[in-house]
Amino acid sequence: MQKKKYTTWHFFFSFLFAFGSHLLQAQTNIDLANQYLDQQEYDKAISLYEELATEDTFLDKIYPNYLLALMTVKNYKEAEKLIKNQIRRRPELPILHIDYGLWYDSQAKPTKADEEYQTAINQAKKSEENTYRVADHFIKNERINWAEKMLLEARKSANNPIAYAAELADIYHLQNRQQEMIGEYLNLALAEKDYLSLVQDALQDRLQKQEDFDLLEKVLLERTQKEPNEVIYNELLLWLYTQQKLFNQAFIQAKAIDKLYREQGSGIMDLGNIALKNKDYSAAGKMFEYVYKQYPKGIYYTEAKQAYINAREEAVKNSYPIVKEQVIAVIQEYELLLTDLGRNNYTTKALRNMALLYAFYLDDKNKAIALLQEAMSYSRANEFIAECKTSLGDIYLLRGEPWESTLLYSQVEKDMKETNVGYEAKLKNAKLSYFKAEFSLAQEHLDILKNATSREIANDAMSLSLLIQDNTVYDTLGLALKEYSKAELMIFQNQNDSALVIFDRLIAKYPYHTLIDEIHWQKAKLLLKMGQIQDAIKTLEIIVNNYDDDILGDDAYFLIAKIYEEQLKDKTKAMEYYQNHLIRYKGSIYSAEARKRFRILRGDFVDIE
Repeated sequence: MQKKKYTTWHFFFSFLFAFGSHLLQAQTNIDLANQYLDQQEYDKAISLYEELATEDTFLDKIYPNYLLALMTVKNYKEAEKLIKNQIRRRPELPILHIDYGLWYDSQAKPTKADEEYQTAINQAKKSEENTYRVADHFIKNERINWAEKMLLEARKSANNPIAYAAELADIYHLQNRQQEMIGEYLNLALAEKDYLSLVQDALQDRLQKQEDFDLLEKVLLERTQKEPNEVIYNELLLWLYTQQKLFNQAFIQAKAIDKLYREQGSGIMDLGNIALKNKDYSAAGKMFEYVYKQYPKGIYYTEAKQAYINAREEAVKNSYPIVKEQVIAVIQEYELLLTDLGRNNYTTKALRNMALLYAFYLDDKNKAIALLQEAMSYSRANEFIAECKTSLGDIYLLRGEPWESTLLYSQVEKDMKETNVGYEAKLKNAKLSYFKAEFSLAQEHLDILKNATSREIANDAMSLSLLIQDNTVYDTLGLALKEYSKAELMIFQNQNDSALVIFDRLIAKYPYHTLIDEIHWQKAKLLLKMGQIQDAIKTLEIIVNNYDDDILGDDAYFLIAKIYEEQLKDKTKAMEYYQNHLIRYKGSIYSAEARKRFRILRGDFVDIE
């Protein structure tokens, strides 16, 4: 009895061992066949696949590659036998009919091929899983129209007008049918508000040309007219206009959303801050003004009123030449604000802004220092106090007391490590070393700042570092750079005439120096600041005509366009420059802005409140 039991178990384990060895050998042959296929040694691959295909156990695993090998060598007879065998074995798999359709196409039998494709669709359309598989198989085999047909029939079968919207959008994108793609994405956003950010990401990724954005705007506006109560269109228009920095148009949509959702101005405040950061001071001012007037008892009243004056301030500071009376008018607005809201922890930013206006534009440094000290006495925020100390450092530098400046900057660096305020103070210390022609010390600061968390600070540090490196390679004593940095300090201290003399001397003395285009660039910006508009344009044209291939050629051309638009109010000339900029500097960082400004000047947008 025991002997018999031993024999049974021995047989069982022997069987398992043999079966395992067989499976291992089969897998080895599969891997080898696939390797031959990758190496385009089709005959060797087919020989192995043919042997493996005698067992149904391995057929499913090798089928796709076996079929590919047979079709590649045009062994259509064996390919058909393989497909038909699989259909007989796995009738539940609709993608096999696609393979048969592809086989018929290879035989120039389109009618038969279409029948097989339709069979696949009919078999798959009631199953979501099969629908995805069939559509994907059609796409992989470049039968995009049939993939679309699959999804549309599955949608109809599901009695759901937005089913498979994302997948259809993918197909329309592949076919460059942008309007249909946009329509599907809008359907998806309408179906579920949670999909809105996904739709925005997809549109941002797939709408690359200006005409695509124009089309999206057209579709959204048409839908808004047909469905005026559907806020999703307002949200998408707000997003679209914000992406294109068309803040006046974005504001119209933001107001509609604000009223519908009763946001009390929160979304408009966010948009206003974006506009302010992008230097659209006019649009930002309108938004902040709207919030504090519309919601006089709202939670954003104080913030909005201060932000409104700040936007006005930035507009004045960025107009050339700066008009002293306009600076005084802004200070008076801040004074009215302080009378309205009081001098307290909530109005410290207004006090600081006033201080900087007094220091840099009215040459009243003592008044500025007093206001900053007052602001710090009211504040309980360490970051704000550090910002005020940094501003105090700036004012001491303005007064020609660099040692006081560096003490304050260094104190902020120490107190606010690994913060943007601390990094800003370190950058100012680096610039101070640069102004004093201590280039090695400046580089030590800048090397650290290249990894700052603030991209703006890191970029500024990188730019200054490169300026020092590039202009001390051949001029090892940095003679030209020493004079140049001295001129930059003079500009900071509002000694504009003296700075201009240095620039002219440098141009005459170092006409072929690597710094020469930078000198012309800074001179042009200084002339613009001083209100010498035509001289500024002439200097910028020197850069465009002589150093167009350098990095500043692009900047100079764009600035000429802005001068014609903003200072000279020459709409025709500005449009000419913006349009030429798009042609002359393709891929420029200013392309989007140039296009936007050109379209606004052309009258593409009308503000309808």
